Amino acid sequence: MRRTYGPSLTRRTALAAGACLFGGPALSQPLCELGLPNHVKGPAVWQDLDQDELDAAYNQEFYQPHMHAINSRLSGLSFDLRMRHGYPERVAYGESPAEAMDIYKAPEAGGPVFVFIHGGIWLYLNAGYAGFAAEMFLDRKAHFVALDFAPVNELGGDLRRQANQVRQGIAWVVRNAESFGGDPARVYIGGHSSGGHLAAVALTTDWAGEFGLPIDAVKGGLCMSGMYDLAPVRLSWRSAYIDFTDEMEDAMSPQRHLDRVTAPVVVSYGTLETPEFQRQAKDFAAALDAAGKPVQLVVAREYFHQDMWETLGNPYGPNGRAALAMMDLGP
Repeated sequence: MRRTYGPSLTRRTALAAGACLFGGPALSQPLCELGLPNHVKGPAVWQDLDQDELDAAYNQEFYQPHMHAINSRLSGLSFDLRMRHGYPERVAYGESPAEAMDIYKAPEAGGPVFVFIHGGIWLYLNAGYAGFAAEMFLDRKAHFVALDFAPVNELGGDLRRQANQVRQGIAWVVRNAESFGGDPARVYIGGHSSGGHLAAVALTTDWAGEFGLPIDAVKGGLCMSGMYDLAPVRLSWRSAYIDFTDEMEDAMSPQRHLDRVTAPVVVSYGTLETPEFQRQAKDFAAALDAAGKPVQLVVAREYFHQDMWETLGNPYGPNGRAALAMMDLGP
């Protein structure tokens, strides 16, 4: 059953969260003081969270009401990057118009490739917003590829179809890296928010069995501020546009398929993100470690959700530094 309670809750609490941010309670305060003033706690639906609290925990606007300003800033920074370095090469990796990528080529051939998967609650944003991060990689003679893919509401609400597009895009990069000067043996991936989830799903891919590629086709993954077990997401307002089934929840919960992970993983989150996004990151990193997989947890103090994405373009920011270290490119 699909649920539709999210939109009205979003409008009501986004304003309250803004009031809290500018002179209200500190962001470390309970949600009933932050985004739900006068909230009367209801029955728990996930751990100790009631329905309103769970919905808020999967909507970043309750904790970062200025996130749209950051998106606008990143769009402007991406435009500035294109003015300095030129427009990326736009290449299709599939048959639909959405299945394409922006390739920012390094000045020299033979460098590693970083494939970025954008967020946007599986519905919004596009590769154009991600261009701002390319310069850091280009300066270190690495190629930067930003993937596009169809929003989930155009795919029947099926995250599996969206994840398969992402996998197809990554496979295209591995097969064709040499065509744009990249090293096919040094392909790394990263994603933020819902893109962090899709990056984690991609890290559980059987590249040999499904795509005929080396089993270690992806050499490392940076999962930024993502979700890794979709059980609580299914119970939240996001089920209004994702047609969850038991099979989809399991298949799209990478934390349940760690035996398939073959590459080192970096998991990052900011301490000003929602409690659930923080928990998801910590639990995923702990599960990877318990499974004997190489993992690093990056805890970014005093960073909001969209701030974490912005740091990907900064060699001294938490995600930029982590990406460069993962690729052996230094700070």
